[in-house]
Amino acid sequence: MAEKITKKTPFPKGVKRRRKPTGTSLGLAPTELQTAAPTGDVAELHRTIEDDGGKVLAVYREPYGGRWLVLAALPIQLVEPTPYQRNLSDTHVRKLETVIGKIGRFLDPIIAVRLPKPDQAARYWTPNGNHRLSAMKNLGARSIVSIVVPEATAAYHILALNTEKAHNLREKSLEVVRMYRELAQLDATNEETYALEFEEPAFITLGLCYEARPRFSGGAYHPVLKRVEGFLAQPFQDAIVLRQQRASKLLALDDAIIRQVEALKANGLTSPYLKSFVVARVNPLRFRSKDAAPLSFEEALDRMAQAVQKFNPDKVKLDDLAKSGGMSDESE
Repeated sequence: MAEKITKKTPFPKGVKRRRKPTGTSLGLAPTELQTAAPTGDVAELHRTIEDDGGKVLAVYREPYGGRWLVLAALPIQLVEPTPYQRNLSDTHVRKLETVIGKIGRFLDPIIAVRLPKPDQAARYWTPNGNHRLSAMKNLGARSIVSIVVPEATAAYHILALNTEKAHNLREKSLEVVRMYRELAQLDATNEETYALEFEEPAFITLGLCYEARPRFSGGAYHPVLKRVEGFLAQPFQDAIVLRQQRASKLLALDDAIIRQVEALKANGLTSPYLKSFVVARVNPLRFRSKDAAPLSFEEALDRMAQAVQKFNPDKVKLDDLAKSGGMSDESE
């Protein structure tokens, strides 16, 4: 009798099949993390941490890439957040204070890099741990356990490293544009060099918009920008001028769309999706063929500006909003 063949259930549409392991193990075994001798820069970091008043607890290689790390207790007054990351959430800090104080333990080390200062004591920047650091300072702690990364460039991997509280679009964009300005002072290269750190080119333009208009509804425009933005090859000092121009253009479009939203409200339409609805209606990519040549940022924004002038709020009915679905204007 022929063996019955079991038919595999197909994955739902849009769900990607998880990549199977290659069968080859990566990284180091547990017994290998401390078997090699530290490199010279790691030995120097060990010495300087203790010169700064800290205490090295362990030197080891991280298990995936085999790069050296230093686990250390740092004087808490020498540790500060990177200057370009998101603002603190008071609610999150208070929650951490309560939990740490209640259980009487601090169990989650922060990430830090050492930055020498020519005219003062060295500082330690943390791209991952600002809320924990603030909670510990508020609780009166004198030291904080940190995983110190020898490579100072780790401080710019903020979006990848900062996992203690999920970023929304506003926070991501503001962090990116703050980092952008910092790197523009330190490095003469361009956006493409820091594609990993910036994550998306759209975040740069949106960050400038959020700086100019804190209540800017970036979520309404993000889907369009993701498709028309790219990292710029010009040096930072030239690129920031173009970015400012793009942000001004987007804010001008936003002003025109806000006027149409107010007209819809005056007609009795109320919905958290009004701005997203108008943006979708004037989106030149909405029905654009996949085979068509891609639009540049300028082309897309110019077409949207023309379309919003032709938008007639008197023709929009409540059923149109209901059928559109969509996301909230501030969905991040």
